[in-house]
Amino acid sequence: MPDPTASPETASPEPANTAGGLRPRLALALDVDDAVAAMRLARELRPWFGVAKVGLELFSAAGPDVVAQLQDADYRVFLDLKMADIPTTVGKAARVLGALGVSFLTVHAFGGAAMLRSAVDGLREGAAGAGLEPAGVLAVTILTSDAGAPPHILGRRVAVAVEARCAGFVCAAADVAEAKQLAPNLLAVVPGIRPVGVPSHDQSRWATPAEALDAGADLLVIGRAVTGAPDRPAAAAALVDAIDGRH
Repeated sequence: MPDPTASPETASPEPANTAGGLRPRLALALDVDDAVAAMRLARELRPWFGVAKVGLELFSAAGPDVVAQLQDADYRVFLDLKMADIPTTVGKAARVLGALGVSFLTVHAFGGAAMLRSAVDGLREGAAGAGLEPAGVLAVTILTSDAGAPPHILGRRVAVAVEARCAGFVCAAADVAEAKQLAPNLLAVVPGIRPVGVPSHDQSRWATPAEALDAGADLLVIGRAVTGAPDRPAAAAALVDAIDGRH
């Protein structure tokens, strides 16, 4: 199982004002439609982030090449495609993606255990065929933009993730404690992270970085709070300082 707290072996020493031990637990959301812009952000913010999230927008614009570019820049890649289709289709697509060497791939938990299991198997087979370490499927439970999901949905979807042997799940910070009770050994990946004073944008179920970590999050996904800031390095440094000083 991929471990987000394991520092990349090739990582160079970090300046004193960077994330240090937090870096492997912070994922930079590269929600742009251009590989050049994505890599500019990735290089600028590398001292604070150890994982790069590539979503539908960037993957549609740049394709698999951007995965290799980010890996060369010393990032682990979190491919956030939120796959959902019949098990055979998902499994075949996951096999292709596993051969890229990604660390994580998101798949919608509402698709059921068979679909998730196909993704798990396909991702593993693709990585093995390319001589790479196995990647992990992250089951998407409830989108952080969905404020009206019924309470029972979370438990059902986490249970499906466990049954399918996923590496982890994606959920809002408010759901981490419950989800961890049901699946203590799975990684908790939390998007919708907003430092105090930063607009929530389209995230209705957001949390501060400290709140998410205190709830039990293993990997925080952070995007516009840093990438949209006038001074991005300063915003990243302030975010890390806020986490370090939370107790």
